[in-house]
Amino acid sequence: MIRPSFLPSFILMTLFTMSLTSDVSARQNLDDVEQHLASFVDSRVEAAIDLLEKVVNVNSGSMNFDGVRAVGAVFGEELGALGFETRWIDGSAFDRAGHLFASRGDKGPHFLLIGHLDTVFETDSPFQQFSRESEGRATGPGIIDMKGGDVVMVEAVRALLAAGVLDDMTVTIALIGDEESSGDPLELGRASLVEAAIEADVVMAFEPGDGNPGTAVLARRGFTGWELTTTGNRAHSSSVFSEETGYGSIYEAARILTRFQEELVGEELLTFNPGLILGGTTVDFDEENDRGSAFGKTNVVAEKTIVSGDLRTISPEQREAIKERMRELIKDNLPGTTASLSFRDSYPPMGQTEGNERLLAIFSQASEDAGYGPVVAGDPREAGAADVSFAAGHAIMAIDGLGMTGGGTHTTHEWADLATLPMQTTRAAITMYRIAKDW
Repeated sequence: MIRPSFLPSFILMTLFTMSLTSDVSARQNLDDVEQHLASFVDSRVEAAIDLLEKVVNVNSGSMNFDGVRAVGAVFGEELGALGFETRWIDGSAFDRAGHLFASRGDKGPHFLLIGHLDTVFETDSPFQQFSRESEGRATGPGIIDMKGGDVVMVEAVRALLAAGVLDDMTVTIALIGDEESSGDPLELGRASLVEAAIEADVVMAFEPGDGNPGTAVLARRGFTGWELTTTGNRAHSSSVFSEETGYGSIYEAARILTRFQEELVGEELLTFNPGLILGGTTVDFDEENDRGSAFGKTNVVAEKTIVSGDLRTISPEQREAIKERMRELIKDNLPGTTASLSFRDSYPPMGQTEGNERLLAIFSQASEDAGYGPVVAGDPREAGAADVSFAAGHAIMAIDGLGMTGGGTHTTHEWADLATLPMQTTRAAITMYRIAKDW
């Protein structure tokens, strides 16, 4: 469900920005518990911002293992005080810090809430501190991607506990320690998340989404890496195109990339990008770090070329079909050349299901009743790969993009719209309560 064509995204964003401060008079459709939830969240805005400042000021770049664990310890203490059993899953087996999991309850619907502890800002980054620039705006490393979303999660369950309804549901919280730079093997690093998802009924993830609080993420494209290797006959350039020498590896790589572009461009929600190419007499490619070097001369036919790229698809079916078409397109090699193609599946696609649409309808109604206006599905093109994709296919319904919003993610200008902290908290808490009440 892409946003309606008659309501352009810029208009939707403008209308929603006008309603970030809830119209309290519009809350008449909330029942007594929901009124309590909304009021409790409003009463804790400054305390929630203090918690946000505390975790933002702890550097937790993916490779700063001590920092990731320290942020996990802060959230573990908060959740422990709310009656959650917490456990740290050591990440040494996949060369990362690990993950914090917390669980509470044993009845009602089982919610899996997903966030992550790490950021893209390592200890050598110049961007290290929370700064409150105004009443409604703050900056800081990872403030919306996604420590703000983690705080929304904690505050939502805190509100549910204060309203006396947290015991009517089962809640598992997964705070992943390597979302920004995943460990290897990825399957091992996400095994605990998949296990939790299998037990869950409803998955709610708190990434910042497309930056528009009037949208939520119902579908994400998956990520698959691919590597094309072509070979040719090394020879003096004066004999290129001859029957004995052939065309060389670089011409063959160019032919194949051109065929990819001509044959595959245009399929809905499909992208494939050659991000790195090395070709020459000798090639040295560091696959793990996506870098390399090549040596060659203008008067020598290239012997080897490597192209490394990514493939983004909206469903497993599309992914496998495109892989097969790409394999077919590397055939019929130019004279004197060979070509091989390999794939490495990483993040799976998150498909847009009826269950996800049903969850969005509940969330949107909660938003309207709380005075924040409706929420529609965002464009999957605006949503990159995320951990929710490992979980969504195992649950009845799933949604993402429920965290704080702002802008400048992954840059030293990352900022948060602080008004979205209580808004997202209230909407999530009411949604969980309504699902549990009707379960």
